[in-house]
Formats: sequence, C-alpha cells, structure tokens
Amino acid sequence: MNLMDYIVAAPEIILLGLICFVLIADLFIDDENRVRTFWISILALGTTLLVLNVTAPDAHTVIFSGSYVSDPLSQILKMAAVIFVAIAFLYSRDYLRENEIHKGEFYLLGLIGLLGMMIMMSANSMLTMYLGLETLALSMYALVAIDRNNVTSAESAMKYFILGAIASGCLLYGISWIYGVTGSLEFHEISAAIAFDPSLNSLPLWFGLAFLIVGVGFKFGAVPFHMWLPDVYQGARTPVTLYLATAPKLAALALFLRILVDGLGGLHETWAAMIMVIAVLSLLVGNFVAITQTNIKRMLGYSTIAHVGFILLALFTGTEQGNAVALFYTLTYVVAAAGAFGMIILLSRRGYDVENLSDFKGLNARSPWFALMMMFLMFSMAGVPPFVGFFAKLNVISTVVDSGFTGLAVLMVLASVVGAYYYLRIIWYMYFEDAEDKAMLQASIDMRVVLSLNSLAVLAFGIVPGWLLTFCIQILG
Repeated sequence: MNLMDYIVAAPEIILLGLICFVLIADLFIDDENRVRTFWISILALGTTLLVLNVTAPDAHTVIFSGSYVSDPLSQILKMAAVIFVAIAFLYSRDYLRENEIHKGEFYLLGLIGLLGMMIMMSANSMLTMYLGLETLALSMYALVAIDRNNVTSAESAMKYFILGAIASGCLLYGISWIYGVTGSLEFHEISAAIAFDPSLNSLPLWFGLAFLIVGVGFKFGAVPFHMWLPDVYQGARTPVTLYLATAPKLAALALFLRILVDGLGGLHETWAAMIMVIAVLSLLVGNFVAITQTNIKRMLGYSTIAHVGFILLALFTGTEQGNAVALFYTLTYVVAAAGAFGMIILLSRRGYDVENLSDFKGLNARSPWFALMMMFLMFSMAGVPPFVGFFAKLNVISTVVDSGFTGLAVLMVLASVVGAYYYLRIIWYMYFEDAEDKAMLQASIDMRVVLSLNSLAVLAFGIVPGWLLTFCIQILG
C-alpha cells in the first residue's frame, strides 16, 4: 500500500474519524443542547462530501490488494447517499426533539450506517462487501430499536435482527461456495475464472449463486424475502423509517451490481431467471397488498416492494442500458421516498404520530402548499406524467421491450395501473375529505424549504429527465 491508496480511500477514512469525533463530542452535550450533535453530524457529512469531490480519481482505480475500487459508479452512489442521509437528519431533528427521543445515538448510528454503505459501494471483493453490509445492518438494527419505551419498535427490531441474521448467513454461505469453486473473492478474478473455465458453470456454482440471491433479495426487500420490510417500516419511528427507505436502497443497488454484474455477469443466463421470478412476485405482491393497507407507512413499505420489482426487471435484462435505467430509477425513487416520509414527519407533532391514510384528510384546507407538494410526490410514485416517476417507469418498460420480453412489459403496465389506486387515494383524502385534525403544521423554516425543494425536484427531474439518464448511461457505459 502507498499514499495513493489512502488518498483514494480518504472519504471512508475521514468519515470514520469524524464518527469518532461525533461520539466523543456527544458525551459532553446535554439533552437540552442535543441539536449541537445534529449540526456536528451535518458538518461531518459536508466534510465527507467535500472529500469525495476532491479525491475522486479520473479513472477506474483498484487499491488495497484488489479489495477496494473507486470508479464513477461508486462516486455518484456515495455522493447521493451522503446527501440523503443529511436530508434524513434534517427532517428528523424536530420530530426527535418533540418526542423526547433526541439522542446523539441516532446521528451516530446513521453515520456508521453511511460508512457501511460507502464500503459496499466501493467493494471489489466478497469479503469487503460483506463487511460493509454488516456495518450497515448492525447500525440499522439499533436504529429501529432506538425508542426503548416503544414496544412496537422493539418488536420490529427483533424481527429485523433475526431475519437479517438469517439473510447474512445465507449470503456468507453463498460466498463460501463461490470461493470454493473459483478460488477467489475478488469480483474481477471470479469473472475471469468463470470465463476461462466454462466447466465451473455447474451445480456447485449455481448452489452458491442461489444463496447470494437470497442475501441480495433481502437487502432490496424483494418478495419472498420481504417479510421484514412492512413490519419494520410500520413499527420503527418515522425518522428511522425515512432513513431505511432512502440511502440503503442505493447500497442495495451497489450490492447487486458488484456481485451479480461485476463478479457473476458471466452467469447472467443462470441468475436472470431467478431475478425475473423475484421481480414479478414483488410487482404483484407489492401493488395488490398495498391496496388493502390503512397504515401510511405500511402502505409505502409495500409500494417500495413494488418499485423494487421495477428496478430488478431493469437489472434482469443484463444490458448496460438496463443497469443505467436501474440506477436512474433508484435515484429518482429515493428522492420521492425521502419527500413522502418527510411529509409524514411534517404532519406529526408532539404526542401525535401520523400513522393512517385518514390522517391526510383535509390537508389542502390546512396547508394548500404542502398538499400540493404531497400530490407531486404521489403522482411521481404512481408514474403520472410529467413527473420523474413516469419517465423512470417508461425507461424500464422500454428496456424490457427492447430485450424481447413484451409480456413482462405488459405486466408492468398493468401493475402500475393497480398501484396508481392507492397513491390517488391519498390525494383524494387531501382534497375531497374534511379534515379530522385541524391543527396548524409545525416545522422549522429549514425543513419547510428543503422539503419543498425535495418535492419540486420530482417535477423538475420529470420536465428535463434526459440529462440524468444520460449521466447514468455514461457512468455504467
């Protein structure tokens, strides 16, 4: 290792040092001044983002004996993850303070989770990927249970921990089989071994591949590995759900692209069939079960599963266009998800959590502006033009059709029609039902501004979607 290795990996090294600083600084901050921990954490995120920009290499760079890679894909995913973690912290600050759970641990665990995501995004070996995944997972288990006095949160955390441990075990078992067959843990060496010796493409490798897909499917929350997602989304406090619904989805995409595309791309015909089944089941279960939900967070959980079906179908095609479209879809979905959960936090107040769809009744009478912002977010998720969600879905459908799977494209269109119902139901409540809760919305000016910009982004990206899609194609081209 030389100095250049440390410069390329500087974002993770700096973030780790800043995490230690936040941990120590928080010890000297009392509960009444906990907002200082928030600002220190935001400063840490800003510093990490600056280091990411300064140290980005000009080309694909592999360091640390082949275990770490820095490339355009890792850079854009890391920058997006840092931004969305910062947004999650900002939206959560007032909620945590009003509900007397404003603890430094929330920000600390969020930063540790971000470190895990960044390691996953730059992983160039199975072992590095696993270490990043566990760093992220362990922080999220603790985040879900951060409200110790909430029985529902504790129950959700226990379910998440048990199922997550099983999924991690499956992933590790699959890694051991891949290593046993190919003799390597590094993705490019695994790919080269399979290409050099076609006889490796046999039952032992397929067996390991199946266990890897279980781990990948769990991180995405895809059917049938979705059991944890609706329960955790509903049971966790809303700021934690917001965190889980945004940046970790970018890490899940990195997990797929690194393992199944970079490492096992030569087995595309083998894993494509499994991914197709998982994606179709996610589309159907996510959309149809979401219709029956009355809890807003649970409904958005099932809608996440449906969106994962779209992402996986783009990746299923195995083309560079499909990978780029999946990146585009993930980025735009995370923008909408951040805004939707931010709106739930906005409507909540001391002693009152927005949990049900009916809590949105009459929002237009209470706040016409934020009712409009929520409508933008729901239209984007439903895939209504000219919002960016429409172009994200259209691009996936076009890619699937170009790959010769017209039947799948028809299914995706029909599933989108079904999904539009539960999004439009929220809009109906906001504009055509009388308000049950007539209290004024209480939020700081910075949250109102950022949430408004967040919501307007789904319209802005929809009006000019070409530049972001072209950017994604260039990254994965």
